[in-house]
Amino acid sequence: MDLNAVRTFVAVAESGQFQRAAVDLSLTQQAVSKRIAALENELGVRLFTRTARGARLTVDGQVFLPHARDLLHTQDRAAAAVSPGRRALRVDVVGRRLSTAGLLRDFHRAHPGIALDVMTLSDVDTAVAALRSGAIDAAFRAVAMPGRPLPDDIEAVPVHDEPLHLLTGPAHEFATATALAPAQLAGRRIWMPGNVPGTEWTAYYGALAAEFGPTIETAGPDFGIEALLDTIAASATLVTFLGERTPLVWPAGYDLRRIPLRHPTPVYPHSLLWHRRNGHPAVAALRDHLTARRPQHPGTAVWTPEWARHGTPPQADDRRGPEPR
Repeated sequence: MDLNAVRTFVAVAESGQFQRAAVDLSLTQQAVSKRIAALENELGVRLFTRTARGARLTVDGQVFLPHARDLLHTQDRAAAAVSPGRRALRVDVVGRRLSTAGLLRDFHRAHPGIALDVMTLSDVDTAVAALRSGAIDAAFRAVAMPGRPLPDDIEAVPVHDEPLHLLTGPAHEFATATALAPAQLAGRRIWMPGNVPGTEWTAYYGALAAEFGPTIETAGPDFGIEALLDTIAASATLVTFLGERTPLVWPAGYDLRRIPLRHPTPVYPHSLLWHRRNGHPAVAALRDHLTARRPQHPGTAVWTPEWARHGTPPQADDRRGPEPR
């Protein structure tokens, strides 16, 4: 059904005149008459009776009017659901237990009037495709990977350099350490079953392993964070990395230890991505909020892969470690 014709029908019904409806809709009276005639032909009934004073609804017109209004309300609601500024801001946070979800929660507390839809997409390629299609408005990602720069229509700005911690069980040799240098991890086994080929975090930890010498192990199925904590708590040889702001809760009997890394401090480079033609006004509010609160590390030596240091796509460099497969 032609909703323009339905809207014209409602305008004539409410004004009682074809001419007045034409003025309200910025149409000619002839265009209004043609729309009404087409709608009547489609429905197979007469909707108006013309009188000296204008137009009067027929019995069928009276029956159709509330349904016509419902159709127009549905159209308006459907448009509002996808119109920038009227619908929720859709943001990919990678994982709901990661610091990026915490960054978005902080934004929501500062801007409670902005509705949010929180998404969790699998990798940077999926996130970029969703940004380009309009399925999401923004995404938190490490912006560049070796040999895979961002498309020209995707904008990115660094928003959070998150220091890494080492998580150990009570029987591990590092369990009593108050801090460690990354070089002390050379030859040690870092278990990260969630590192899958092609993701930006796998590229990041591959570069870290190439720089400081630990072995990143991904063997075994990824049963989630609870299973990971179970294994680390019971192991004297396995440890894992997690971000400083990653919120975790474990049973008291696990006695897990979070150990900061220093000299230098490895930081994971979170950036905010968006499509340059995205029209949602809250994208700018989110970007401004995050960049104004980006943590600084004055006087602290930090490390991140060369390809991620300035939020720019990498150039060829043999020192970056293994390429994602």
